[in-house]
This record gives sequence, C-alpha cells and structure tokens, in this order.
Amino acid sequence: MINADSVVVVDEITTASKDYKIGRLTLNKPKALNALDLEMAGIMLDALRQWQARSDIVAVVIDAAGEKAFCAGGDIVSMYNSMVEAHGEIPAFLETFFETEYTLDYTIHNYNKPIIVWGSGIVMGGGMGLLCGASHRVVTETSRLAMPEISIGLYPDVGGSYFLPRLPGKSGLFLGLTGGQMNAADAMYVGLADVMVSSAEKENLLQGLVDYAWNETSSSTLAEAVNTVLSRLQKPETEVQSNIGPNMPLINDLCSANNVSEVVNAILTADMQGDKWLSRAQSTLAKGSPITMHLVFEQCKKGATMSLADCFRMEADMSCRCGESGEFQEGVRALLIDKDMTPQWKFKKVEDVPEAEIAHFFTSPWSKEAHPLAAL
Repeated sequence: MINADSVVVVDEITTASKDYKIGRLTLNKPKALNALDLEMAGIMLDALRQWQARSDIVAVVIDAAGEKAFCAGGDIVSMYNSMVEAHGEIPAFLETFFETEYTLDYTIHNYNKPIIVWGSGIVMGGGMGLLCGASHRVVTETSRLAMPEISIGLYPDVGGSYFLPRLPGKSGLFLGLTGGQMNAADAMYVGLADVMVSSAEKENLLQGLVDYAWNETSSSTLAEAVNTVLSRLQKPETEVQSNIGPNMPLINDLCSANNVSEVVNAILTADMQGDKWLSRAQSTLAKGSPITMHLVFEQCKKGATMSLADCFRMEADMSCRCGESGEFQEGVRALLIDKDMTPQWKFKKVEDVPEAEIAHFFTSPWSKEAHPLAAL
C-alpha cells in the first residue's frame, strides 16, 4: 500500500480495535511546498472513493510531508505551460485539472466519514480547497492560510465562491480581494478551522486515533469520536492573536458598497499605517489584477445563494475562461516564470474593466449536459 516515493503516500493504519483502520493521505512534495498537481489530485480522489465504500475505514487523515507547508496551492507552473501552448484557447490540461481538483474538493465536503486535515504551515489556494471541506480542520501556531489569487490574475476558486460569502460580515470579500493571510486564530474566528493545537501534536493525533476504542463506536458517532481524540491534544504554547476579529467593523465598512470599484478604492485609500496586517493586505490589492477584483466581487455575490455543486460548476467555467484570457498566464509569468514581479495587467485600474469582459468569464464553454461537473 505504501510507496514512500509517491507524490501522495496512501496508507492504512490499523487501530487497536483490530477490525478498524484509519486512512491516511500524505502530500509528498515538500520541496514544492506540496503544491497540488493533477497526479496528486487523482491519487487522492481514487483513495477516498475506495475508502468511502469500506466499513473498516472509520476516519481519514490528510497531512503533508515537511513542516513548512500543508499545501501552498495548485501546480500553476503546469497550468502556465499548457496556456502558453494553447495560444488563447482553453487548454485541455486545464479542463482535466480543474475537473479532477474540484471533484476531489466536492468529495471531501460530502464525505460519509470524518476527514481530519492537518493544516499546519502554509495552506493557500488549492490547499484551502482540501482543508475547507473537511469535517475536522486542524490549524496550529504555524498555519498561514490565504486565497492569494489576486496576485496571479486568477480568483479564489476551489469552492471559494461558496465559503467566502459565508464568512462573517464582509470578511470573505475582503480576504478574496486582498489575499489577506490568516493565522490560526483568524481561521478559527471566521469559521474556516475547527481546532487549534500545537504543531508538535501530529504524532499524538495519529496515536490517539490508533488507540481509540472504535469497536464501541457506531457510524453515526464517528465524528464525536474524532472530536474526543482532538480534545486531548495540547494547545500552542504561545497564544495566537486574530488580526481579523478586531478589524471587523472596519472591514465591513470598507466593503459595504454595492459595486467593486467603490469597495476597492475604499480599501486602497484607507489609512492602514498603524496596522501591519491591514497595510500588507492593502498593498497586495494595489498590485493585483483589476480583472480578478471584478471576478472576486461577482463570485461572492453569485455564490452567496448557490449550492456547493453549482459553485464548483461556475468555477470550472470561470477557471477555463481564465485559461484563455491571458491575465492568469501573465500573472504566473511575472510571479513564477520570469520572476520580475511586474505583471502587465490588461487594465490599469478597476474602473477600466468593461462589464462585457467580466460577463464572459461567467459563460460556460459547455452545454449543461456536457459540463465536466454535471454529475456533482
């Protein structure tokens, strides 16, 4: 079962109640900060589907090799290469990648057993997709969570259309526009994490799951059993303070307008000098893609009333449109390929982007029946 050289290590841990096992998926590309590629997403989806049908698997743990990152995002270099080759068409690779990734994320959201995600270190973009749908989302004092797509001309996908508008107040819109980084306390505050423990506790978590008396647990109380194991873990020694909580009145005020230009300009012109976290968010937005600003605003507005499945279908449309538009390709070029950090965005300011340009991102390349996520 275990292949330690695999990009995802798939393991089954036998518990003390011999008839029961814990499934474990370990992202295994630490040098690439465990960035999620197509092969990894496929391995994870296959394993989860198999375990879902087995009564001897009582819970699943998703973690990662290395201390630095759980998952820093999707493998956008592969996406860039496919966009370069596609010359303004939708790359077939992108269709396949997003279909697999979003199906994986949706499967995690709707799983019939507890999934514990060990979200220690960097959790961004595609990593947030893996974390957000889990039944038990664990963060530590080293956790750094963000949806930073504003910097690469994409938008907060992997279910962001669903979870961002459901965060408290206007915090989801603010985080999507600014790529604002959340620590563990922020993640707990906005409801994107369930438990905060010390980063040194991972082995104790695994041991606690092994030692638990699963033979006395009915399938309806598996989640409570995991809650019991998590409750025994140590909290971080140093207290983590939320940046979002104290700033919620300001965030709600800045994001209160009904159009994206007013919201963006309110954030960009606000006096943030006294707050390092806010000024960093402001600076990221200032350098970000004006097209992405519109996409974030629209996805939050639309996604607020949509089902999770419809959000993922909309995101498959949007992501493939991003693959043909050139903005995403240029953002990745500037950040990761040429590393000149000076993307040449299509439009200089948020006000310059025509409505028709944004409307196109929300048109589907497929008929309803032929949509790659029609079955969700």
